[in-house]
Amino acid sequence: MNHSKADLIYSSPQNKIKDFSFDEQVVEVFPDMIKRSVPGYSTIIETIGRLSQTHVANNTNVYDLGCSLGAATLAMRQNITAENCHIIGIDNSSAMVERCKNHINAFKANTPCSIIQDDILNITLKNTSMVVLNFTLQFIEKDKRQQLLNNIANGMNKGGILILSEKISHNDDICQDLLTDLHHDFKRANGYSDLEIAQKRTALEQVMKPDSLDTHQHRLSEAGFSRATTWFQCFNFISMVAIK
Repeated sequence: MNHSKADLIYSSPQNKIKDFSFDEQVVEVFPDMIKRSVPGYSTIIETIGRLSQTHVANNTNVYDLGCSLGAATLAMRQNITAENCHIIGIDNSSAMVERCKNHINAFKANTPCSIIQDDILNITLKNTSMVVLNFTLQFIEKDKRQQLLNNIANGMNKGGILILSEKISHNDDICQDLLTDLHHDFKRANGYSDLEIAQKRTALEQVMKPDSLDTHQHRLSEAGFSRATTWFQCFNFISMVAIK
């Protein structure tokens, strides 16, 4: 896989900070950005691969919704042992989809894989044993999040799993501040300046709107998942597994 460029998008002062988007500029530096911004990202990707080994059933579909450059798609493709499966990765960013296809095609694997440019809210899922929403739901409009989870549950076979990774907000302000400070320290330790941290935060303010853990659990239950648990947390980043 190509080594990405260093993320310097917010390193110079910007007069007007535009809303964050997954455009060509972000695609160029995305692996570096994720590695330096999201604690535990590699652990989450590895675990998605491991879960696909044990939970993807023969003759079913697997979806990576908001697949970006295909890290989770690749992890599943390299680990799925079930037969006659199909992985479908979907992202609404043309720049992401184009680059993702290159990454997927660079690896030979038995499980066929389709990468599609579309809005994940338009997708009807069918005969599904595993779905990944890896830091995707937080970019969907809040009033559409329940409907998306309903759609996922409706297209999922009994016993199927959803991996939901998100940055969460805390209902308690003091705890929220503590987790935010720890995350900012993590970014500083990875070479981001205070300017970069502040400018990116501004860029994301109107685009990425996190929910509390309680909200996520309530939505999953409403959608028809029988159980859900948080399997990973580092600071204000979590990953949950929900079972249909």
